[in-house]
Order: sequence, then C-alpha cells, then structure tokens
Amino acid sequence: MRSTDVRSHASQSVWLDAITRELLTSGTLARYVAGWNVTGLTSNPTIFDRAIETDAAYDEAIRRVNRSDGSDEDVFFDLAIEDISRAADILRPTWERSSGVDGWVSIEVSPFLAHDTAATLAAAVSLRARIGRPNAMIKIPGTAQGLAAAEEAIFSGIPINITLLFSREQYAEAAEAYRRGIERRLTIGLDPRVDSVASLFVSRWDTSVTGWIPASLENRLGIAMGQRVYRTYLDLLESGQWRKILDAGARPQRLLFASTGTKSKGIPATQYVDALRLPGTVVTMPETTLRAFAERDAAKPHSASSARGDCEGVLARFRDAGVDLRGTAERLRKEGLAAFQKSWADLMAVIAAKRRSPSVSR
Repeated sequence: MRSTDVRSHASQSVWLDAITRELLTSGTLARYVAGWNVTGLTSNPTIFDRAIETDAAYDEAIRRVNRSDGSDEDVFFDLAIEDISRAADILRPTWERSSGVDGWVSIEVSPFLAHDTAATLAAAVSLRARIGRPNAMIKIPGTAQGLAAAEEAIFSGIPINITLLFSREQYAEAAEAYRRGIERRLTIGLDPRVDSVASLFVSRWDTSVTGWIPASLENRLGIAMGQRVYRTYLDLLESGQWRKILDAGARPQRLLFASTGTKSKGIPATQYVDALRLPGTVVTMPETTLRAFAERDAAKPHSASSARGDCEGVLARFRDAGVDLRGTAERLRKEGLAAFQKSWADLMAVIAAKRRSPSVSR
C-alpha cells in the first residue's frame, strides 16, 4: 500500500473552525491542541466578522495598526495576518510532527474576488508571503474563476483550501484543479508535494430543505451528500491519473467536511461529525461542536469509521420528494458566496466604525 493512499490513514483530522484574539492569547487554542487532538484551524469572513465585532482585544490592535493612508481592508488584513500567524506558530509543532499532513491554518481571500482569477491569485500570493509561515493555507472559493486561480496557485507551490463546495460535481472540479496543478509541476521537475484540501459544506443542505420534506428525511441530506462525495473522493484516488501523481510523490488533496455545526433543534450537536468519521479526511468543528465532541470523547484520537451508509438510497428519496440535487448545490454555492460577501461588507463596516471611535482613533 502506498504511503499516500487515503486508506493508509486510520484517523480523521479535527480542525477548529474558529479564531479570535482571546482564543490565541489565553492559551485556549494551545489547550485544544494538547488536550483535544485539534490539529488545524480554519477561518472565514463570517468568523472574523464576529470576532472583531465582539472581542475588545481588537480595539487596541486597531489603534496600533490604524493609519490614515490605509483602507479598512488593509487594517483587516493587518489584524487577520497577526492572528493567523499566531495560530500557525501554535500549530507548527503539529505540522512538523505530521510531516505537513496536519498543522494547517487557513485564511480566505476577499469573497468579492471570487469571479476574478487574476485578482484571486494575486491575493493568494500576497497573503502567503505576508504570513510567512510554511503551515499557512489560503482559502479560495470554488467558483470557475476561483478554481482557475487555485490551479495556478498550486502550480506556484501555494497550499490551497478550495472552499464553498456542496456536491460531488463541484468537489470533482476542485480535485481536478489540484491534480492539474500538480501535473504541471511534475512536467517541469518541481516537487509535487503541495498540500491542499477541498471543503465540502454539510449542514446547509439540511437547512435548505427544512419545512417542506417528509419528517422522516429531516436532517439527513447533508450526511448523505457527504457520504456520496467521500465515495467520489476514493474513486478519484484510485483512477489512473491520480495514481500517476501519487506514485510520483504527491499527496492526496484531502476531503474536508465543513459547516458541521447543527442548526436544527432537537438533534445532537455532534450529529454531522459522528456520521462523517471517514478515513483520511478532515472535519472542521466550531467551538460548540468541538466541546460537545470532546466532553464525550476527551483525549481520544478521532478514529474514523469505514461505514458510509446507503447514501444513494437516501438521496433517491430526496429526489422523489422533489429535491433537485444539482440545482440546489448551485444555489447553495451562490448563497454561500453571497453570505460571505455580506459578512465581509459587515466586517469592513465594523472596522470603519472602530477606526472612527474616539477610544481607537486618539
């Protein structure tokens, strides 16, 4: 069995889907890493919007980085890069022990660049250089233009988290962008080890159909879609094109299950992460989900299960109930991008207000 084969990894990696300055400076993230086997961290515009609005520690930071010639976006990236760099330093030992499999920290480019390949690529190059940590990963939305930028970034040697994926078709497009970038590196003799993950959003599937499907199908669509995409993930890795790059030394682009916090009342906080314990993958958890999971399974590795369930049978029942799976996937990606753009705009407004505040601007 090849060392790069996903089936050689018995455990699933747990990454925290949260970042605040207090999380970093209080030692909380370090405790999660040491005690709860957290091996990575992701962020997005919504996470930073909430953090900067509610964490008073950012007021002093804004005062320190505030400058009259800088835009609100400039100030944000100054703050975010400080946070991402601190998180990367905390997770650097994990990155080193795992030979770069884990220990990654992700930051996203502006979602308003999602339909501009050149600008997305330039932003990815700039962020990676400014952070200056080997375990920093840049998030790029999986739009057509974003995938083109992701391929170029991977070819350039930049680790990429392709985000806002909802279906096997969208996942396959992201995986192929990664494969093409690695193949191009191999063609000119470059190291094929450029790490990447493909982030599949789970819980938003269920919120998209809540209230108009049969009660027996409530809160089952996201899990079934995750299981389907996992099968596609395994099938791709066994294909001839993927075997070629894996045998040449590349690593699999790991499938990452995102949006795993439960949004419906009456279901366990760990419903999605329990159902999607699948070998060789990554799962991100918001803090509430992580705590619920850790309190039950404290200090145990997140062992994966090979059971994948009858996902196609479940999905057939949703189609019979009138759910257009492909159409819904495209709608969810558009809505997800719009939500991140709204969070970005809100974030810029928060920073602008704080910059004008007498307590900050003096």
